[in-house]
Amino acid sequence: MDLLSNAQLRKLAGGILLWCVAGLAFGADLQQCVDIALKQNPDILVSQSQLAQAESALSQAQGQRLPKLTASVTGTRTNDALNAFGLKLSQRNATFNDFGAGEFNPTPSGLLVAPTALNYPDPVNNYNPRLELQIPLYNGGMVSGYVDQAHAYVKAAQEGNLAARQQVIFHVIQAYQGVHTAQAYVNVAQQAEAAAEAYVKTTQNLLNEGVVVRSDLLFAQVNLANVKVNLEEAQRSEAASLDQLHLLMGMPLDEKLEVGPDFTPTALRGNIAKLQDEAVATNPGLLAMRNQLDAAGAGVKVASADYYPHFNAIVRKDWNAPAFHQMASSYTIAGVLSWNIFDMGVTRGAVGRAKASREELQARLKQAEEGLRAQVADAWRGSAEAESRVSARTAAVAQAEEAQRLVAKRYENGVTTMVEVLAAQAQLDKARAEEVAAHYQLTVQRSALRLAVGKLDSDQLLYAQDQGEK
Repeated sequence: MDLLSNAQLRKLAGGILLWCVAGLAFGADLQQCVDIALKQNPDILVSQSQLAQAESALSQAQGQRLPKLTASVTGTRTNDALNAFGLKLSQRNATFNDFGAGEFNPTPSGLLVAPTALNYPDPVNNYNPRLELQIPLYNGGMVSGYVDQAHAYVKAAQEGNLAARQQVIFHVIQAYQGVHTAQAYVNVAQQAEAAAEAYVKTTQNLLNEGVVVRSDLLFAQVNLANVKVNLEEAQRSEAASLDQLHLLMGMPLDEKLEVGPDFTPTALRGNIAKLQDEAVATNPGLLAMRNQLDAAGAGVKVASADYYPHFNAIVRKDWNAPAFHQMASSYTIAGVLSWNIFDMGVTRGAVGRAKASREELQARLKQAEEGLRAQVADAWRGSAEAESRVSARTAAVAQAEEAQRLVAKRYENGVTTMVEVLAAQAQLDKARAEEVAAHYQLTVQRSALRLAVGKLDSDQLLYAQDQGEK
């Protein structure tokens, strides 16, 4: 048989690898799940769109500071006396006959004659190409107010986007650890099922030897049936947790997904007061509200602009002719000063509304700051409580395992009943389930504290897990 070439060997190896990989589930650790969610989650896409809108609004506001050049072409046909005569003047085509010079009589009575050519002119055609440059010079601070407002909205949108990212990360952590928790429940249920099957087998052997009564076997069989139901519930919960993670990551529900190692962030160092102050200073949600408050202040400036005079310049170039040739040109340079002296309280009402809006945001910001302080305190206490609960539940599992082992030994020696055995097993199953729940709560509470303080960015996940905070 001929030996295969290196290229053929590589091709064959690649084909075998693809065949082996086909059908395997997509595996992702928490960092990968977060990265995918931050690219595909609908909430992130909405936040990014809002940021793009704010940036476009800033460009629009800044453009109002610059001159604006417009071009237009107007075609006119009219026999209106005033407009017809004016168009002829613009075309530089007016003659004495347009005044009715042929009907003029220098006598006193002739001066009262209404010239037909002037009062009833023939229709006049005119084409008017125009270039007009509008130059804003001073508008009472309105344009600068719009720019300041747009800048504040951009900053608010940036902080809002960061807040949305951290919210998505928090929900991904919940879902990711929810999958691990559900899998742990499945493992607990499987252990309980294995123990229940062993009890049924042991009881059947003891019954055959005449050591126990038949009711013990019935108890063991009923327990096994209940444990199987619990296992099915745990497996259904695992599937639901995986579906939730799929949704957060923007992945199809039918795409297989295997999660990587579980994740428990290290605790943030510092007392409640320090973390509260840090949260008030750095939480992106609060920073977004503060920038919105700055935008509201700029809105007051915009509304107050009508109290002041506005001055703008216009430079215009016109061409007029009855057809698109031999056009007569003209130019106009003008400065326009306008001042709204009295407007029946319209400006005062607009300013009052803008100030009230700013005061509302101030009150909401104060409320949000106090609410965030309470949120930090609750998460800090919850984290401490969860740490204690994990330690207690771990010890409880060890104790329950030893108790279950002793009771099972006594049952095998015919010293106790199946009811006591099942009670010990139920206590062990309960202790294991509570340990799983305690680990989940520890992850959630620590993540919630990081979310409140504003330290749940994607780049901090591995650092928060491996290195801790300094």
